[in-house]
This record gives sequence, structure tokens and C-alpha cells, in this order.
Amino acid sequence: MDYLTALILGLVQGLTEFLPISSSAHISIVGQLIGQDDPGAAFTAITQLGTETAVLIYFWRDIVTIIRQWCLALVGKVPQSDPDVRMGWLVIAGSIPIGVLGLLFKDQIETDLRSLWITATMLLVFALVIMVAERVGRQERRLTELTWKHGIFYGLWQALALVPGVSRSGGTIAGGLFMGYTREAAARYSFLLAIPAVLASGGLQVVEVLRGEAEGSGANWGPIWAATAVAFAVGYAVIAWFMRYITTHTFTPFMVYRIVLALGLFALLGTGTIAA
Repeated sequence: MDYLTALILGLVQGLTEFLPISSSAHISIVGQLIGQDDPGAAFTAITQLGTETAVLIYFWRDIVTIIRQWCLALVGKVPQSDPDVRMGWLVIAGSIPIGVLGLLFKDQIETDLRSLWITATMLLVFALVIMVAERVGRQERRLTELTWKHGIFYGLWQALALVPGVSRSGGTIAGGLFMGYTREAAARYSFLLAIPAVLASGGLQVVEVLRGEAEGSGANWGPIWAATAVAFAVGYAVIAWFMRYITTHTFTPFMVYRIVLALGLFALLGTGTIAA
């Protein structure tokens, strides 16, 4: 991969990671259109480290408070009933489903599930799912009302994003809306919940690439880190915009975009313009 291709894909990653439109789908599609084919699950996971760093910085105060209170609770200096301590445990519990399923189905995720036919189908299906969730959800609950049951359900919804085309934020936000949480609460928790999963996934891919280098297959790290840096910078701007946007707007424009993209992708695949 050359630097120009990497920068384009990093830009796409940053623009799409936090919107409910599936960054993995866009990376696969754009990769095909610019002649890169599918950049692969490893490239996607590593560049997600850039966008997740943007989350860490944007929500820095919340994250530091949660970690500090959770650690103090472990040594008995803060009660387990403290809201930040509960949030720390809920993020851990909600991360279990995607961690377990990601390990169990790692080979399928990196091969069969990356078919663009599956991606197009999920883009379309989850556009309808999120539209229904926004229409029927009460949107009354705040994050302070998050229960253990709902924390696990959030995790299960996030795990659906292992299938390209679903969208990590789209899956968790849809689940939150169905459970009655506001758009802001669902989005904020989806970002916090993604931190352990993305850091673990990206870290694992880095280790595997380094292991491959040790065995004689080198990796072109320059373009990978360039893409990751671009993804970070653009991702931070998108988070700031998106958190303001959802306070007064619905997800409908994103869902219309998903439907149009899915139909366009079906057309490109059906005519053989791009390969599945």
C-alpha cells in the first residue's frame, strides 16, 4: 500500500468510524474503488487505534474519573454504588460479548464475512433496524439509569458489528434506543463501550503483524501509521460534531445514506464493477 492510498483510507476511517454508517464497509468499498481491493481486517483494526485515541482524548475527563473511582473502589476507598464505579464495571461487562465472539469467529470475520454481498445486506437491514429503533424507542433514559441487564444487552448489540456493514456505533445506538435511552446517552455509552474492544482488537493485530515480521514477512508500517494518524485527526473532529448534532437531529439522514449506499453497492456487485 502506498502513502496516498493509506491517507485516503485513513480519511475514510476517520469520517465513518463514529457515524452509524459502518466504517469497515466504507474501507472495503473505497479500497476496491481505488484499486486496493479489501485492505483487510488487520489494516482496519490498526487504523481504528487512531480513531479510538480520539475517543480517549475527547472523553478524557470522563474516562479518567471512571478509572480512578473504579480503582479506588477495588481497595475499598470508594463504595461500589458510586456511579462512576458502576460505569466502569458496566463497560467491562458490556465488552465481554464482542471479545468472546470476536475470538470464536476470528477466522470467519477476517474472511467469509468480509464479502461485499454481506456488507451491502447489513447496510440495508440495519438502516431499517435503526429507523425502527428511533421511531419506537421512548428516548427517556439517561446513562445514570443504565442497569446491568441493559449493559449486557448493549454489549450484545455491539457484537453485531463484527459483521461488516452493521456499524459499531449503529448497533449499540440502535440497542440503546430500543431500550429507551436518549440518542445522546446511547451514543456516549457506545463510544465508551468501544474502547476496550477496539484497543484489544487493534493491539492483537499489531502483535500478529509483528509476529509475521519475525517469521520473515515484512509489513509496510509507514503507510499504516500515516493512515492511523489521519484517522485520529479526522475522527476527533467527527466526534465533536456528531455529539452536538444528535442533540437536535435524528439519525434519518444517515439511514437514507445507508440505504442508497447499499442499493448502489448491490448494483456495482451485480454488474461486476467491483468484486465481492
